[in-house]
Parts: sequence; structure tokens; C-alpha cells
Amino acid sequence: MAGKCVRFMAGVPVFINLTCPGHRLCGCIHKPGTIMQSVFKYKLSLDSPLLLMWCAVALALLGVLFHESFLWMADQWFNTEEYSHGVMIPAVAIYLAWQRRARLVHDTQSANGIGLGLMVLALGLFVITDLATIYVGVLLSFLMCFYGLVWMTLGWRNTRELMAPLLILVFMVPLPAFINNNLSAELQLISSQLGVAFIRLFDISVYLEGNVIDLGIYKLQVVDACSGLRYLYPLVALGFILAYLCEIPLWKRVVLFVSTIPITVIMNSIRIGAIGVSVEYWGPEMAEGLLHDIEGWFMFMASLAVLIVELVLLLRLTGDRRNLTDVFVIDASQTATRDNEDLKRGLPVLFPLAGFLAVVSVLLFSLTNSKGEEIVPERLSLNHFPLLVGDWYGTPDALESVYIEELKFDDYLMANYRKGRDHLNFYIAYYGSQKKGESAHSPRSCIPGGGWQITSLETQHLGGLYLNSQPLMANRAVIQKGEHRQVVYYWFQQRGRIITNEYLVKWYLFWDALTLNRSDGALVRLTIPLERNQPLDAADHAAADFMVQIQHRLNDFIPQ
Repeated sequence: MAGKCVRFMAGVPVFINLTCPGHRLCGCIHKPGTIMQSVFKYKLSLDSPLLLMWCAVALALLGVLFHESFLWMADQWFNTEEYSHGVMIPAVAIYLAWQRRARLVHDTQSANGIGLGLMVLALGLFVITDLATIYVGVLLSFLMCFYGLVWMTLGWRNTRELMAPLLILVFMVPLPAFINNNLSAELQLISSQLGVAFIRLFDISVYLEGNVIDLGIYKLQVVDACSGLRYLYPLVALGFILAYLCEIPLWKRVVLFVSTIPITVIMNSIRIGAIGVSVEYWGPEMAEGLLHDIEGWFMFMASLAVLIVELVLLLRLTGDRRNLTDVFVIDASQTATRDNEDLKRGLPVLFPLAGFLAVVSVLLFSLTNSKGEEIVPERLSLNHFPLLVGDWYGTPDALESVYIEELKFDDYLMANYRKGRDHLNFYIAYYGSQKKGESAHSPRSCIPGGGWQITSLETQHLGGLYLNSQPLMANRAVIQKGEHRQVVYYWFQQRGRIITNEYLVKWYLFWDALTLNRSDGALVRLTIPLERNQPLDAADHAAADFMVQIQHRLNDFIPQ
């Protein structure tokens, strides 16, 4: 080595700088850290094979860690229409990042430590969410980890340059089931109301009951497939991409992106209204089959056209006379104009540490997967639930197939019980596993869909009873439709707990999946009709009397 010699101290080789001022016979011994510094002064081009190999290895390790969640996400893309656009998002992100390659620069800022910190946080989140098999959380931890790797590899300036293509990846991740269900329920009601308003514009007599549009000759039910989510999610993603590609002020981009939500709701409502009008004039077949699907595709394209028209109006109203071709920046022909040496940066010292961290994470992943399959306790089928309990005599009832498909439970009971003048509907929805998004729907979200209004909602200790040594707490909702009133009592019976708060259910679901490797549970509901002017105390008494008879039997069907 020119200008240097090697000495050994305690058997460890160190560099001696022969040109250092004051150098004597033994030389000026450099600290071991100097060795690392000299090694990592190697200049690395942003398009060098070494960097590309590093990225390939890092992505391969991430693939091992997150493969199960990737498979779940792909299943959502190909089997759930709301997320069918997700398969295109990674390709779009890669293209938009490639488009900005000429803007990447040599980043001398020391941002690598922050990128590594983000990666550490992401891998910690991965371990927790993977143990609980919360796929959405695992996928979000993947994005955090990927962002951290990009930051660590390219530096902050380049990461900021690629921020929009990186953020686009968020749109490929499906939302948690409970958010998706609540959003769908709200959109169904809004779309039904606006759709009925559209139908009445054509002087057609129509009656709305929740999300059921009664045309007399045909009842049009606005179910999840018609809620507008299958337009909303793709259009929001397209709105983000469109706003990013436009050379317009930031406020216009924000307006363009946010407006995708009302555009979707309005266009979906027009679609529902148009179906109602066509049914009135041409018969029920207009609401079914291929024609129904074509209408959906047409309305999505119309929504996209409205978004483009909005962009034109934004330009014209602010005095911008450019053509759309001049506004959009889509140019894949960019080439790097800087000298290749300007695009080089030192090999980050934290690369080996990041590699070590990734390997440790793979080992942790193997450890978490060794816990075995989820525990699903043995239990009796709800088909065997007794129809004679004390003085209460029950007759079995059944849900329509469309509701069974939507609720995705593993077992359920619906029966009507009577005792003298008292009568009630008893319903249990049981889930052997709630990890993959299938979970009990809260009546609070579903009740408005049937045309009922919740006039009061409170939590009470039902009849002073105890279940599994816990107070039997229940949500009591008084609901009304016209002159008809009902009282609905419901709670979530989850692995020995009685829970009335929907969000607390999610917490315990996570915690029990983590500590018990269980996520089974059920929704229990009693519905009691009230006669005119009948006090609520009568319903409370009937519900408590029924629960006294069955409280000791529930554990056979809903395990503790």
C-alpha cells in the first residue's frame, strides 16, 4: 500500500500513515475506525451493479418477510372488485420513478441514520402485526421498511424527489375490513337517498326504506356492490396520479385529488337513479346481468371524464390557457445530463448494519411462524342451540343468502322466541377466526341500512346478570321506522370477554391473537318489538328473563 505500512497490535492489523507529521520509528497508529472509513470512501454510482445487487438482495429479504401478506393482497386484487386497480399501482410507481431518474443527484446529506431508524421501526411493527396476522398492518410495515431502505440508499434529497411515486404505493394496500364495512354502509345510504332524488326528477313514484328503493313493481336494494367503493378507490388513486402529473399549483392539485370523493358519490347515485328509471320503463331485467355491469363500467369512465373536465375548468378559471398536453408531464425519454461522477456517492457505512438487521428479521420471521396454526377451540354448532329454554319457545329463522355472503361468518343462529305476549328475535354470528378481516359487523352500522333510525343508544348492565363472572353489559339501541319501534340489545362475546365498544373489540382481537393465538368470537343480539306507548322497561324485563335461561348455555357455542 503506497504511503502506508502495516503494524500489528495485539494481533490486530492497523494502518500506519508514513506521511503523517511527527511520524517516528513506530509510526502514528490510526484507530480501527479509520479502517472502516477508508473502506467506505469507495464511490458508488447510483446505477452501479453493486448498488443494484444491494437493492436486489434487500428486496429479496423483504419478499421473504412479507410474502404471506403479499399473497393476501394479491388475492384481494384479483377477487375483490374494489381493489382490482391495485395490480397496476406498483407498475405505475416504477414508471413514475424512472421518469424522474435524471433529477437524482449526489446527496451528501447524512440522512442514512434516519432511513435506518425508519427501517427498524417498520420491522418492529412487522413482528407485532405478523404475530397477530393483521395483514393491513404488515403491509404498512412493508411500505415503511421500503421507504427507509430508499432513504438510506439514495439519501434524503433523492427520496424527496421520488416522494410521489413512493406514496402512490399506499393505494395498493386494501383497507381494514371494519373501516371498509362502515364506509360501505354510509355510502349505501347516501347513494340511495341521492338516487331516489334522481328518480323523482322523472316524476316516478318511489319509496325509500333504508337502502331499499321500492318502485312498486321492483325493489332495488343498494348492497355493498352498489355502494360506490369499487369506483371510489380506483378514482382516488387515479386522482392522485393525475394531480402529480400536472404542472399546476399545489392548491389545484389538492382540489383535484379531494374532489374524487364527491364525484364518485354523485356519479354512483346517478347510476342507481338511472337503473331505477330504466326499471320503471323497461322492466326489472335492466337491473340485472350484463347490462348492470356495463352501466357500472360506463359510470366509472364518466367519473374520470368529469375529473378531466374539472381540471380544464380549474385552468380556465385561473387564467391558465395551456392545452392539457402542455399541463401533463409524461416524458419517459429523459436521460441523465450530469456527468456520471456527479451521481456517485460514498457507500453508506450503515449498509452492513442494515443487511444484518434484515437477516435478523428473517430469523424472527421464522420464529414467529413456528408458533403453529391459529387455535380454534372446539364448540357445539349453533344448529344445536335449544329452541325450548325455560318458558321460551323458539322457531328457527334464516338469513337471505346475500347477507350470509356479505357477513362471512362461520356459523350463525337466528330464531324467534316467544313467552306469553313477549316475543323476541335472537341472533348470534360466530367467527372461528377474525384475523383475515372477517369480523362481526356492528348493528350500529347495519341498522340504518334497513330503514331504521337509532333514536337512542346507551350501554347498560342487562338485568343485573353476570356472564363468565363479568357483568353482562349490552348496548341498548331504540330504533324506529315510521310508527314501529324496536329495542336492540347487542354485545361482542370474544374469548371470554363481554365487550360493547367496537374499537375495543379490535384491540382485544389484536392482543389475544398476539398472546393466545386466538381470534374467535361472536356478536350476540336480541331484538324486541315495542307496541305503541309500551315502556322500555317491558323490553328490558323480557331481555333479562330470556338471558337468565340461556346464559349458562352460551359457553357451549361461544368458547371462553
